[in-house]
Amino acid sequence: MGINVTAPTLSPARILDVGMAFWSSKTLLSAVELGVFSLLAEEPMTGDELEARIGLHPRATADFLDALVALGLLERDGAGRTALYANTPEGAVYLDRASPRYVGGLLEMANARLYPFWGELTAALCTGRPQNEAARTGKPLFEELYANPARLEQFMDAMTGCSLGNFEAFAAKFDFSGYRTLADIGGATGQLSCIVARRHPHLACATYDLPVVQPIAERRIAREGLTDRVRTGAIDFLKEEFPPAEVITLGMILHDWDLEHKKMLIAKAFRALPEGGALVAIENIIDDERRENAFGLLMSLNMLIEFGDAFDFTGADFESWCLEAGFRRCEVIPLGGPASAAVAYK
Repeated sequence: MGINVTAPTLSPARILDVGMAFWSSKTLLSAVELGVFSLLAEEPMTGDELEARIGLHPRATADFLDALVALGLLERDGAGRTALYANTPEGAVYLDRASPRYVGGLLEMANARLYPFWGELTAALCTGRPQNEAARTGKPLFEELYANPARLEQFMDAMTGCSLGNFEAFAAKFDFSGYRTLADIGGATGQLSCIVARRHPHLACATYDLPVVQPIAERRIAREGLTDRVRTGAIDFLKEEFPPAEVITLGMILHDWDLEHKKMLIAKAFRALPEGGALVAIENIIDDERRENAFGLLMSLNMLIEFGDAFDFTGADFESWCLEAGFRRCEVIPLGGPASAAVAYK
């Protein structure tokens, strides 16, 4: 039986919204790049005032700002040249660079790196090869990233902004009462360790990453006033064994690697944990039916663009790898939005 293409219930609106979503995406990314939300954190401004402060062309000002209003990203009081633009409550919290909950670091990286790379998605789909800096230089992403201090700081800030809510939810939802030590592998700025240490004073926390990252973590931990609670360590987790701890966390680490490396990292965690210890992978865990977590699936496509053979995974995938490594049971703890903590108990 054929489809009645004239049925009044059918509409191309959703298709067009998805197909043209890059319009709204780039509008937001450019607003973050230009500092619109940080300027409006000072006070509401007219279009003329924003034009002068940011350096917009008069042709673009009204369309740009009113598009942000229509997208729900700015508020506007009045109309015409005297109208005042202001941040929405969400924009004030998450898009002002001075806010401690700023997530714009991820958007800045998306604008500088990911947006142009995603223009090569079709090539990635047909070749299975990365389309990032590695496609141009032949060098792996992390080698390029860690060789450029400014790019490395940008990457760390991006990860800090997008991980804050997930790590806070993990610290609140996971039962730490039976544990005394935590080691965060690939801990970057030490954000996860700081959040957990502040909420659970009985825990001794440590964050480990490559030597080039350690000074960044030390500065951030000192800024949080937690140098007596959170220590740092240097590790190349692909080459070295994990340090012993009762809880080992991998925050947005496993999805960076192919299956062989994923299993290797899980096995290292198993060896480093005592009986009763826990491995926690905080990721955008894809639902087992692969129908609902669109962000997790799109993140996996991003891993294709970034690394080629890296991928995101389901809770069932994680459980099968961990049981194979010797863990006795697993669970998935939703953290809000697309993120979850996949936990394996030894």
